[in-house]
Amino acid sequence: MKHIAAVVVLSAAVPYVAAHGYVAQVSIDGKAYAGNIPNDYQGPSPIRLVSDIGPVKGASNPDLFCGLSAQVAELVVPANPGSAVAFQWSGGDHQKWPHNTGPLMTYMAKCGSTTCDKYNSTDAQWFKIDQAGKKPDDQSQWVQQDVMNGDSYTVTLPQNLPPGDYLIRHEIIALHLAVTMGGAEFYPSCTQVRVGGSGTGSPSNLATFPGAYHDDDPGIYDPNVFDPESPYTFPGPPISNLAAASAGVTPPESQTATFPPEGAATATANGGAARSGSATGATGMASPSASAGTGSSGNSSNGNGGSTSSGTVVSGGSKAQCRLKTSSSATNMNRRRHYSRIMRRILHLS
Repeated sequence: MKHIAAVVVLSAAVPYVAAHGYVAQVSIDGKAYAGNIPNDYQGPSPIRLVSDIGPVKGASNPDLFCGLSAQVAELVVPANPGSAVAFQWSGGDHQKWPHNTGPLMTYMAKCGSTTCDKYNSTDAQWFKIDQAGKKPDDQSQWVQQDVMNGDSYTVTLPQNLPPGDYLIRHEIIALHLAVTMGGAEFYPSCTQVRVGGSGTGSPSNLATFPGAYHDDDPGIYDPNVFDPESPYTFPGPPISNLAAASAGVTPPESQTATFPPEGAATATANGGAARSGSATGATGMASPSASAGTGSSGNSSNGNGGSTSSGTVVSGGSKAQCRLKTSSSATNMNRRRHYSRIMRRILHLS
């Protein structure tokens, strides 16, 4: 009987390691870009690399900006007002996203006077373009359940979005532990884009991260989160006047992206392949974010409003991301030792 109990305890503990996740791929108007597995750099991406699949904890955590010890990404990829941006979430060990309770929210922030591959200011002014919570036709389920089932989530960028470099901060807040204060799990992810067109809008309801959330906000600490009759209050600012033209669950991404060669152009503004030499290389090297290494750190329309951007992918250096790769084996070794200790203790008890 003790042996059976030991197996049950171990089988319950081991999957927990993979019960978190990250944005594995982003597609813009059908052009797919691969994201790096956390703490395992494989190649250039517009998705900022985070250090772990685990959540950001605490509403005042600096890592709420773009994720755990997020590194600036090498690529800044083309988009336009009305572009359809699809986010494909993944769990650890290439599993599906593991959670089904809590909202999805999407923000944007302009990268100031520099390009996004060099921008890491926590003073960024974010505006919310979309939020999704419980399903309108079934209050007992969240939209996040569809993400757990393997679907992607697509947001159409605001139609009057001014041109320039932007971070798109797409976030899941997992609320399965939010019945206690501080239990909410934040999973923010940032994608670097260069928006073309001729939009002239000025966003309202600006916020900063951290700063937009508080641990006692109703949508973060929610003792009634599992009550289907309890209304949900979204945390953060209201949706901006520059809101997504449409947003919702879409089928899983059928195209599996691969990483481009370092420093190479990979796309044009309309999603096609660029000719050799058509990209502009960013000067300097991608640098880590301010929090790096601190440990604190429905259907969507596919619009094409406005003229296209310059049609280039900005590419910076890769050493900042490569530094994380060196610690990957050590992390795996620590996990193996951790579970070895657990196994010894279980067998000792048996």
